[in-house]
Amino acid sequence: MAKRDFYEILGVPKNASEEEIKKAYRKLAMKHHPDRNQGDATKDAEVKFKEAKEAYEMLSDAQKRAAYDQYGHAGVDPNMRGGPGGHGAEGFGGFAEAFGDIFGDVFGGGRGRGQGGRQVYRGSDLSYAMEVTLEEAAHGKDAQIRIPTWDACETCSGSGAKPGTSAKTCTTCHGQGVVQMRQGFFSVQQTCPHCHGSGKIIPDPCTSCHGQGKIKKQKTLEVKIPAGIDDGMRIRSAGNGEPGTNGGPPGDLYIEIRLKKHDIFERDGDDLHCQVPISFTTAALGGEIEVPTLAGKAAIDIPEGTQAGKQFRLRGKGIKGVRASYPGDLYCHVSIETPVKLTEHQRKLLKELEESLKKGGPKHSPSGSSWTDRLKSFFSA
Repeated sequence: MAKRDFYEILGVPKNASEEEIKKAYRKLAMKHHPDRNQGDATKDAEVKFKEAKEAYEMLSDAQKRAAYDQYGHAGVDPNMRGGPGGHGAEGFGGFAEAFGDIFGDVFGGGRGRGQGGRQVYRGSDLSYAMEVTLEEAAHGKDAQIRIPTWDACETCSGSGAKPGTSAKTCTTCHGQGVVQMRQGFFSVQQTCPHCHGSGKIIPDPCTSCHGQGKIKKQKTLEVKIPAGIDDGMRIRSAGNGEPGTNGGPPGDLYIEIRLKKHDIFERDGDDLHCQVPISFTTAALGGEIEVPTLAGKAAIDIPEGTQAGKQFRLRGKGIKGVRASYPGDLYCHVSIETPVKLTEHQRKLLKELEESLKKGGPKHSPSGSSWTDRLKSFFSA
């Protein structure tokens, strides 16, 4: 099958600059990289990934691009050109640079080059869930947590080798930590499968650390919980994650806040809500009641004829969020309690009250009158 045009593969015009070509290749490589495509899409992605690599390798080299522009595919086919040394390692400078960037993007950007050519890797991030009370979240607190950490193995002094022995240079990568994998005239750099990027092999591992050179322990960490923090927010503790590999930087620790259920309040952003039960006599006659706040008690005036579900707002009695300039509000929702376990005398009084209210007409029951009117309209429709 005839090869597709290299410019068409990358989606760039023939007068495209080197930067435009590199940018187009990076985009395609990220999209079609085999590690980012699973299942039935894997095979098609591999084909498109290889096409993009070949197109970029040819068009990123000035001499190959000139030959391709003049003669087409025949100008860059080694079988038709006698196989000049243009496909050796020295011909992959631009390709390796671009592919190295893509490789770092695909695998998280955590690898680099250490001393002696070994690959270094940033340590993984850790997550820690911390439960705090509503009061602690509102006012902040200083806390201590215990997290896993790694210390150098005392038995082998961090070498990973059994005392009296030593690690040896990996014969596969010759201590570089990486190997070159060739497919046709393409060369891809990968982590050495034998030493896993360390550049060394330990024939006789330490029995205490099993060749890792480090032992997992626990350490206590001081954490400052800022006032106003909310459920689901995270606190970043830089450098307290997993240690890096081959001298790479450590990861970070993320402390995720979990808000405990409160007996009285429910939090909604910076506002607080609570249910306040009152007697039906207080609702009918009015009066003053006490309600709780995070700062102590507060008073609310209940007007005469207060209905169930009435909401009272106390400004500034909520929580001041971590990014807020002023605190939220407290909303008190009235719930009217129905008396229970009545005596005969109380029952008699209530019945007398009911009869008196009925004689007064609908003015004593605004919600009931409205409800009756709606029922009549519903059944007559």
